[in-house]
Amino acid sequence: MRLSPQSKTEAMHTVILLPGLACDAAIWRDQLPALSAQHTVQVSDVHQRHDDLPAMARALLAQTEGPLVLVGSSMGGMLALHAHREAPQRIAALALLSSTARDDTAELIRLRSDAIVEFEQGRAEAVLRANAMFALHPAHAEDRAWVDDYVGQILRAGAAQLIAQNRAVMKRCDMRPWLADIGCPLMVACGDGDLLTPPEHSREIAQAVPQARLEVVPGAGHLMTWEQPERVNALLLHWLAGLQPLHRRAR
Repeated sequence: MRLSPQSKTEAMHTVILLPGLACDAAIWRDQLPALSAQHTVQVSDVHQRHDDLPAMARALLAQTEGPLVLVGSSMGGMLALHAHREAPQRIAALALLSSTARDDTAELIRLRSDAIVEFEQGRAEAVLRANAMFALHPAHAEDRAWVDDYVGQILRAGAAQLIAQNRAVMKRCDMRPWLADIGCPLMVACGDGDLLTPPEHSREIAQAVPQARLEVVPGAGHLMTWEQPERVNALLLHWLAGLQPLHRRAR
């Protein structure tokens, strides 16, 4: 049964979906219909409008009133953690998908810096195609359609956004010392074939937060919302349904 907009608002806090680096609402294309049928859902674009994660977090908190349920993919998960650090009382629940609490290693900073030079010189598509294998599960990495879909989404952001968002990620701090401060419900999910944020990154987040729920999705790489949409939808809907009693008690 579809809920009316009023019923959806009563049923749950605002659910905000946070895309990953250089991604837009398309990263949630398979989740939006399923989640919107039962919840009030927005897709944020603050990552496109600010230069660092703390500024993105402040903008996110300022643009929507009341308690928030944040669901972040990759860089969106990093943003969700920064929003919780800025205003933990505003965050009703967190779901971190294909994400990490770690800061960039020296090697990652070097790789991102080299990629930025390529982006500045107009070679973004070549770089993205060469690295698509790291974003996709091995079962999809050699499939031209999957690669074209991934590269097309990132190219829509444009070189300026690719550069700005990579720099924002490079500047982020290690959030692991603040994980113990998370008191709200937390779901952490990752693909079993994620090469960019391996499952160990999700496990360490879950291990640091006693009430955390960890889900490892078979057959998914870094793009789990695309690669295993039905599984991700089921996880999110079940998790959100479990938050409704907390919402009623809070009211």
